[in-house]
Amino acid sequence: MTDNPSQPFYQLMPDTVIDAVESQGYLSDGRILALNSYENRVYQVGIEESQPLIAKFYRPRRWSDEQILEEHAFCFEMAEQELPVVAPLRNEAGESLFNFGDYRFALYRRHGGRAPELSDPDHLYQLGHTLGRIHLIGAVRDFKYRPRLDIQSYGHDSVELIARDFIPASLREAYVSLTADLLREVEAAFKRAGNVRYIRAHGDCHGGNILWRDDTPNFVDFDDACMAPAIQDLWMLLTGDDRNELQLQLCEVIEGYNEFAEFDPRELHLVEALRCLRMLHYSAWLARRWEDPAFPHNFSWFNTERYWGEHLLQLREQFAKLREPVLELL
Repeated sequence: MTDNPSQPFYQLMPDTVIDAVESQGYLSDGRILALNSYENRVYQVGIEESQPLIAKFYRPRRWSDEQILEEHAFCFEMAEQELPVVAPLRNEAGESLFNFGDYRFALYRRHGGRAPELSDPDHLYQLGHTLGRIHLIGAVRDFKYRPRLDIQSYGHDSVELIARDFIPASLREAYVSLTADLLREVEAAFKRAGNVRYIRAHGDCHGGNILWRDDTPNFVDFDDACMAPAIQDLWMLLTGDDRNELQLQLCEVIEGYNEFAEFDPRELHLVEALRCLRMLHYSAWLARRWEDPAFPHNFSWFNTERYWGEHLLQLREQFAKLREPVLELL
């Protein structure tokens, strides 16, 4: 489903952003800075005699109120256990999701930091340690409203959209054939993993969503929180192509993780399968947002003959990775 560019979301003006923040009892000093976000609209808003706030305006029709509030509740659970997550602010009535005109938004305290050094064993251990604590809470109960990371929605639905509306005719046959082979390999990987447990997970746990501050990783942006295997929040911490180096990185992450939660090694069968689903889903995400004027402007390389040719090459390389032996815990 695409969004209509005539919707008010794409006409969100600075005065409206400030008025929305002030509707929650804050007094803005008039300073506003648009932050790097495409799925939603996020702004830093200056506050009189106080630290700036971060205002996040949710994309229309993406999440229901129930899904957003479920994400917020997960953050509150973790914050109450003193986990380093950036949770939304609540007003005096205990509300965290606010409405202003046609917009839904949440407010956050500004939280600085830098990206973790994923080549640093100490950082990897600390990241695994913190994710073990997060997953310990994530395993307490299931999401009721938020999505489940599965092959159908992330894989088959993504391929169907691209094949139908976006891939050039000259590449469609190759794309359909290759993705069918890929998804068979993904399904085989899930079958080899067996009945792994799904828990509440961050869902998009890359370095850009982790702020390193005071020797602590602070996890931000739970907008993609979903039911997923634990490995979904771990595999994106592994970088590079050298197998020996990946093995060492994995061991550091899992050693920290196992301090609080017990990692199921069967989930290692899912690393490349989940990477493949992410690749397919990412192209479909761009396609679904193509009517948003911000996307052609910021992703001008998408939906060109060159892009799709390179995408096919990357998918062929991923097909080879799916057939390689899985990583092991040394």
